[in-house]
Amino acid sequence: MKMKKKNQVKITFLGTGTSTGVPMITSKHPVALSKNPKDKRLRSSVLVSWNDINYVIDCGPDFRQQMMREEVASINGILFTHEHADHIAGLDEIRPYCFQIGPVPIYLTERVLGVLQKRYDYIFATENRYPSAPSVAPTIISHKESFELEGVEVTPIEVMHGNLPILGYRFNNVAYITDIKTISEEEKEKLKNLDVLIVTGLRREPHKTHFNLEESLSFIEEIKPKKAYLTHISELLGLHDEVEKELPENVFLAYDGLQV
Repeated sequence: MKMKKKNQVKITFLGTGTSTGVPMITSKHPVALSKNPKDKRLRSSVLVSWNDINYVIDCGPDFRQQMMREEVASINGILFTHEHADHIAGLDEIRPYCFQIGPVPIYLTERVLGVLQKRYDYIFATENRYPSAPSVAPTIISHKESFELEGVEVTPIEVMHGNLPILGYRFNNVAYITDIKTISEEEKEKLKNLDVLIVTGLRREPHKTHFNLEESLSFIEEIKPKKAYLTHISELLGLHDEVEKELPENVFLAYDGLQV
């Protein structure tokens, strides 16, 4: 009996910066002044693609710019990690995709849906809707159950962003985890045998709600993916080219527009 071949997943880094973006407004840090395009970082998000399917993880304030830069002609849905502004503030910009397909499928926890319903009440209005307002089709998910999208198994992974439980996602043998500070042993089991792990690498100094570089590298060493990419990066981590030289052989600093 032949094994069913898995769809090959491609990841495009739409943004690799922290909540302020890089450079941060008013900053005079050397990274902020860098002329290297790899040191210019929009808010963190990725495009997950296979065949002609496109799913976006998070929809931050740079969503429009990211979609235009990568020439993303269509999307099949959006998965949300959590409700912070740098991960949801671009939701209104999905309107052109709504014009194509109608309500855009979104996948999120009940808590995150509640926040979106308050912040974007006009999107969820059932009466007197503005004619060109975006529309969404929510599906509630949790870390307790995997689900399938267009032939690809998706496994939500619960991590702690300080005291806030949020979701990472595994697509086949690729996992995306941002804004992580801690993770349970049970959830780590979902990260076995990865080809690619994408994880926060915020800065060098410790942070209350994010991995710093040391914690990220320790986590990667424990999980043992074939390759790992750091994202959700602040200017305090340092210049891209200099940091890359310090990393283990199988660990890379992601940058906007990178495809793996």
